[in-house]
Amino acid sequence: MIRPRLAVMVKEPRPGRVKTRLGAGIGMVPAAWWFRHQTRALLRRLRDPRWELVLAVSPDREGQESRAWPADLPRLPQGRGDLGARMGRILRQAPGPAIVIGADIPGITRAHVARAFHALAAHDAVIGPAPDGGYWLVGLAGRRAAPPGLFRGVRWSSAHARADTLRSMAGLRVATADTLADIDSAADLAALRHLGTGSAAR
Repeated sequence: MIRPRLAVMVKEPRPGRVKTRLGAGIGMVPAAWWFRHQTRALLRRLRDPRWELVLAVSPDREGQESRAWPADLPRLPQGRGDLGARMGRILRQAPGPAIVIGADIPGITRAHVARAFHALAAHDAVIGPAPDGGYWLVGLAGRRAAPPGLFRGVRWSSAHARADTLRSMAGLRVATADTLADIDSAADLAALRHLGTGSAAR
């Protein structure tokens, strides 16, 4: 039986190359440090025999050889293109149901992922909204569920990203997963710490 695949998108945690919007507020070195430790904590939390946990790495070669991430987890290159091209490639390469998430969403738990995979049993796709109009999770029930125009015309890093993505999924039965907030800026991180959650995201 093919296990569903949970792919976590990660960038090599080098200052100035990851979490640059956060780095503009707290410094590039602290932002890279935060991303590395947030990601490692997330990966520990999301290990589960119900799904295959894999890393979608960037840059491709450097990510494959990186010592920043657990050595036992399979690694897939994200490849070229914008975010939509890379996510579409990851989803289409999976042998069965697949979900893609970012590494920097601190609130993700195994229960969130399990509910999203459960939704794919009765839907073609699933999306996890973020309060800013984006989303933290997207998945397909299988590669055949991917429409030719998936992620085409999406205005990334904007309040329109989720609506645009849903338009690119026209004709699919799309389930809505839990809503989770992400971290883009120093203000987001400060708000998260004020709530006592301890870590944050994108």
